[in-house]
Amino acid sequence: MDRLTSLTVFTRVVDCGGFSAAAQRLNMSTTMVSNHVLALENQLGVRLLNRTTRHVSLTDVGREYYERCTQILTELEEADETASAAQVVPRGRLRAHCDTHIVRFVAPAIADFLADNPEVSIDLRTGERMPDLVEEGLDVAIRPTPPPDSSLIVRRLSAWRHVLCCAPAYLQSHPAPASLGDLAGHNCVRYANYPFGDEWRFTGPDGQPISVRVSGNLISTSAETLRQVTLKSGGLFLAASFIVADDLETGRLVPLLPEFRPVEFAINAIYPHRRHLSAKVRRFIDLLADRFVEHQRWMKPGVRCK
Repeated sequence: MDRLTSLTVFTRVVDCGGFSAAAQRLNMSTTMVSNHVLALENQLGVRLLNRTTRHVSLTDVGREYYERCTQILTELEEADETASAAQVVPRGRLRAHCDTHIVRFVAPAIADFLADNPEVSIDLRTGERMPDLVEEGLDVAIRPTPPPDSSLIVRRLSAWRHVLCCAPAYLQSHPAPASLGDLAGHNCVRYANYPFGDEWRFTGPDGQPISVRVSGNLISTSAETLRQVTLKSGGLFLAASFIVADDLETGRLVPLLPEFRPVEFAINAIYPHRRHLSAKVRRFIDLLADRFVEHQRWMKPGVRCK
């Protein structure tokens, strides 16, 4: 039997959870699907799948072989697409997810993308949780932090950092912190989805990592709520730079302990690893990459684009 076809059939059986479902997906008889897998096992001299009357599961060897097969098939698809990319016109529906806090940067790019690609429609969903791209059928997610699933493909769009800040009026009734250790004595309002919880992490003046555990009377998934409370002198805020850039420029908020740099993050375009990028997805991500270069004033307050 054709080896490439057998590899494809094997991965579909795993993806679909059984021979019958794979046969329907491949428009092939269940017997032929079973024969392809059996031929593959006979050629390798190993069992790839454990079979029962109700379901199939991967053996340890099968799991490793499956991962390599999906990689090979993905690379082959990408090679085919690369060869014909010049003739591909973006078309169809693009399903995207965007973190709530960066919608204002992504929305103008979407407007321009739709104007330039009349055969494409976009279904954009927003939220603060990382969606399951495969389960929810999404083509791409734009997120300000890395995905928890390391198997996803990540394209970096723009670096950004937090800024430790407070309102000037807060310092009139509280001593300005002179070191990170002083933060333990302040009311620190906290973003619930900060990757390190209540442990705020920085790089010290000596270039070494340093952290401090903080507490306060407010924790929220709403960065805007935290910003408003901070503006009302409610405490110290380790804020995403793009949330408070305008406040820092106007003096409504002031930076604290600038010699301690919060750890760097990146806004990323994230997409599934088992599917080659279509023209519409590739062009959309390329456009986002270009546009985020223009947003450095918000990503890193004080840095002006040339």
